[in-house]
Amino acid sequence: MIEIVVVLRVEDAVLDFLSVLTDPDPGAGPAAVVLADRGDVLPLPAGTPPAERLALLAPYVRSAEEEASSPGPDALAGLIRRAAEGRAARVWTHSPADNRRSRGRVGRDTALACAGLTDAGDTAGNAAAPVLTVRHAVGYSPFLQFVSDLDRPLDRAQIAAKLDFVNRAAPGLLDTRSPEFMVGTPRIPAAERFFGADPTERERLFALLASLGDEAAAVADPWEFATSPYETRRLDATAAWIRRHCPPGAKPLVEVGACEGALTTRLAADGFSVYAAEPNPHFRDRLVAAQRETDAVQVGAEDLAELAKNGPEGAAYLLVEMLYYGQDLALLDDLPTGLLFLALEPEALETRLRPWLAASAVWRTVEEIRLVAPRVEPVCGGRAYLSKRGSVGLVLRRVDG
Repeated sequence: MIEIVVVLRVEDAVLDFLSVLTDPDPGAGPAAVVLADRGDVLPLPAGTPPAERLALLAPYVRSAEEEASSPGPDALAGLIRRAAEGRAARVWTHSPADNRRSRGRVGRDTALACAGLTDAGDTAGNAAAPVLTVRHAVGYSPFLQFVSDLDRPLDRAQIAAKLDFVNRAAPGLLDTRSPEFMVGTPRIPAAERFFGADPTERERLFALLASLGDEAAAVADPWEFATSPYETRRLDATAAWIRRHCPPGAKPLVEVGACEGALTTRLAADGFSVYAAEPNPHFRDRLVAAQRETDAVQVGAEDLAELAKNGPEGAAYLLVEMLYYGQDLALLDDLPTGLLFLALEPEALETRLRPWLAASAVWRTVEEIRLVAPRVEPVCGGRAYLSKRGSVGLVLRRVDG
């Protein structure tokens, strides 16, 4: 049996997997560290004392300025096979929901690599070693609380060894400004926590922490709009709010960033005609499929900038829970409508929208309303939970409208 730790960079092996690599049991077997950034394997023979194991890892610490990324599931499968050398293996790696996407990708890719490794051989026809378990480290998780399967509190000697490694081998990571590679107190856990995940759970965790693009669209309904009580309340309240200010009429509502159509469906059921714009092709395909039975919805591919330049005239434009991604708020002035519905969590409203609105000569506030209160909810089948922060809506009318 061999313990194989698959990490993005070598310091990760010490920060989150020290208990795996320095098992004090005299009968502990061999271990190996797979370095995704280098495409290399560092063997740690059985019987090597903990201090010597850490000394073997120290030379491989790199500066924060050096790039690091997952080489992909196929390459990781080859590295794990090389580390195992035909032995049965337990594999340990990052959480697919690590908020540092480079680590989350390694965690996801490692699980994918291991999925078929037991039954697959290499190109020379040699049988692969069986991977008995894959466990993910909870690590530093500022957004989610995890239900773990295995918790290992470190004793003082182990903590001292971890701190000594950071101070001696990775001092440059203590004062770097890189959010991906900075090592601060929250990223040096005194208890190492681990969990297993089935393929569905793993993919949902990976998608949940993505913000935009194909990663977020890796699974259907990544933010669980269809199953979350909070999201159901938020969407129902949002539809009722829009209906109260803007009853169904001749002109369509234009929904910016419609995603898979959770709000679109509600509006169509209320009698609105809706132009639902969604630039992500995966979300857009699901949106089209969801609206196939109605003539009330037209689907477009425009983003906010394209709608501001050449969007359809609408009774109102809806920007609901989508102004989190650095969009230029000046584009709102060019949208072909006299009425805007904006909704955001309270903190984003205060820090992002309020200063823009205070300086605007184009829009005036008609109403501000709390659509839904905060709520703490489980996600990803109960593997984790998080606080949903509430949603505040603003109705803006064009000053010259």
